[in-house]
Amino acid sequence: MIELYYWTTPNGHKITIFLEETGLPYKILPINISKGEQFEPFFLSFSPNNRIPAIRDLSPADGGEPIGIFESGAILEYLADKTGQFLPRETRQRFEVLEWLYWQMAGLGPMAGQNHHFVQYAPERIPYAMERYIKETNRLYGVLNKRLEGRDYIAGEYSIADMACYPWIVPHERQQQKLEDFPHLKAWFERMAARPAVRRAYAKAQEINPSPTVTPESRAILFGQTAR
Repeated sequence: MIELYYWTTPNGHKITIFLEETGLPYKILPINISKGEQFEPFFLSFSPNNRIPAIRDLSPADGGEPIGIFESGAILEYLADKTGQFLPRETRQRFEVLEWLYWQMAGLGPMAGQNHHFVQYAPERIPYAMERYIKETNRLYGVLNKRLEGRDYIAGEYSIADMACYPWIVPHERQQQKLEDFPHLKAWFERMAARPAVRRAYAKAQEINPSPTVTPESRAILFGQTAR
């Protein structure tokens, strides 16, 4: 059994997609980040960066105590190794998948996230910041579009790289991007959206958080934290 500490964000969706694809038994434990639940001591004991998602594997392969994992990329890699699915064992193929997983973690996610922040959530509109992140998101879409030319999936076979990237393309309209400008990416996006496991993952998100909103109170929790 996997305990999934989750909220309805792109990083959260990555893990529900994986779990739905594999059928690995899991239980969602919602962490409402707009209410500050990510700062509860128990959650911080295995997710010290106070971010979702995180998991606890109650039945690790070594038979020992539950293992807690934070960071969505690390979770995907751990679960892929646990199940033997969606991450090849062969060295060349494995690192092809991992390259694109880390590309998402270091590039697409952070840049699209800053795009979301300055375009939607910042208390004042800063044209330079908005343009900076809209353009960088566009550049990254172009990288992925080129990669997908002649391929059904990012690393050839469907993998955790696709699961990592897809949720960050779902809000393309909010990121000021047009999928029509990226035909190979658009075809992949539609292919991903049609997968039954992806549909189930997003249906669970709707059940948990049907009307996502950001209020002044939640804004202070989400964007106003310091080390203290």
